[in-house]
Amino acid sequence: MVVTRALVTGGAGFLGSHLVDELMQREFFVRVVDNLSNSGSENLSRWQGNARFEFIRGDLKDPAVAEKCTDGVDVVFHFAANPDVRAGAMDPSVHFDGNLLVTFNVLEAIRRSDDAKRVVFASSSTVYGEPDLLPTPEDYGPLLPISVYGASKLGCEALISSYCYTFDVRAAILRFANIVGSRATHGVIVDFIRKLQINPGELEILGDGKQKKSYLHVSDLIRAILLVTGHFDEDGRVVDIFNVGSTDQVDVHRIGEVVCEEMNIKTPKFRHIIVLKDGRGWKGDVRTMGLSVKKLMRLGWQPSLESEEAVRLSCKELLSSV
Repeated sequence: MVVTRALVTGGAGFLGSHLVDELMQREFFVRVVDNLSNSGSENLSRWQGNARFEFIRGDLKDPAVAEKCTDGVDVVFHFAANPDVRAGAMDPSVHFDGNLLVTFNVLEAIRRSDDAKRVVFASSSTVYGEPDLLPTPEDYGPLLPISVYGASKLGCEALISSYCYTFDVRAAILRFANIVGSRATHGVIVDFIRKLQINPGELEILGDGKQKKSYLHVSDLIRAILLVTGHFDEDGRVVDIFNVGSTDQVDVHRIGEVVCEEMNIKTPKFRHIIVLKDGRGWKGDVRTMGLSVKKLMRLGWQPSLESEEAVRLSCKELLSSV
């Protein structure tokens, strides 16, 4: 499928803005909609004034905004969401409104559109909950999320699937591992950098530090997204699902050490905040996550960096922007 006109929801954010950069460099016509609640417009400043770029500041919780944005585009890259997994434990409506309601409004606009019949959805490894099988393949089930965020992403997947089969839409659902890199505004690396800037003598770690997960650099993610988009119609599936992650894992304790190394801080005292008996620092945190990416690799993709390498590069990028 040749795509020339794209809508990127949440396109001013961490992941969305990197995707916009790549789409613009490939000479797409790109429309971005973002309410700027999780980022500023500076991530897109290089494209302001470009004839192939359009920015709409608006909230997709308003159906009229969604309707306006989808007009005349070929594909919707749906990245708009509240990215803070922990926020759902304090206020579940954050993810209901920011993920489920927004996705419903986007899908309704797509249903009424004459052109926008392709969706690429940014989902999450959190939809798997705590699977018995690692690395976890796309066909694993049942899917039992342990966070409101994971539940909202799974609900979005279900909505997308139903609209595809009911209203002749095609979709690629991408389940991301932990994505790291420049422009990130949340996550363990950002958290550690901020804490160490305040107090280089002590690092507070949520949990026992043994949480072990896959980390992927944003540049590898963007390559995967564009590859999947290019293969959209190849196998004729109405809905296709791909895991996107590294082929290994790194634990939180080691991430703390890497951040200290990059900040030239002698390893400080690690202070663990343990909320649950099994060593977790907050409800909804998955202790171990690893995705099978064999399906994506069969398309010719593979990550260029392992998890620890991705963490280290991300740390360098974030520190250089301070």
